[in-house]
Amino acid sequence: MIYKQDYLDDVLVRIAYHSSGIEGNTISLPETVSIILENTLPGKHKSIREFYEIENHKQAFSLLLDSLANNAPLTVGLVQGFHALLTDRLQHDRGRFKTVQNAIIGAEFKTAAPEETPFLMVQWIDNAVYRLKEAASEEAVLEILADTHIQFERIHPFSDGNGRTGRLLLMYLAMQYLKAPVIISKDDRAQYMELLAEQNTKELAALLKQSLDRERERMEQFA
Repeated sequence: MIYKQDYLDDVLVRIAYHSSGIEGNTISLPETVSIILENTLPGKHKSIREFYEIENHKQAFSLLLDSLANNAPLTVGLVQGFHALLTDRLQHDRGRFKTVQNAIIGAEFKTAAPEETPFLMVQWIDNAVYRLKEAASEEAVLEILADTHIQFERIHPFSDGNGRTGRLLLMYLAMQYLKAPVIISKDDRAQYMELLAEQNTKELAALLKQSLDRERERMEQFA
């Protein structure tokens, strides 16, 4: 699948804005455009951390596009690579699985123990790749993407940055298997967080389907 550069710039701006916004980043969409496309700093009232959360998406998205171009499979190295680039200048342990137990604020379940995480991530990747290759329909792919995204967030393999990494992986797999990205809007944050907590694969797949349809329309507009 060949994407127009203008459309890819648009996708990068929107994944940076929405994915960071879901985590509480307050940088606006116009400011995100300035950071991503014009290499300018936002207003003085914004924190350096918020700036890097947005700006780091540029290098992570570049890895995503290179990996797509090379038809790179989903691997532990790719997952850690996405995380390392997304958390550059933000985390001392970027690209490395957690070494202490972490938790999701407000979640009633326990995330994976550090000693279990490397094995669980290999298992998660093997399972995702097998199921996606065997999927017989777009609907099946969407349900698998929803389920694997939920399971990734429950493993919570990194000390921080799991949400942004998980949503970039979701985009990568969608572009690989559906030939279009999916972007979860920050406007859908409450619903999205509830679906993750409830492990509601069916409704999350429906949310992804809405995004997929919007992206296909947007691709046509840029074409």
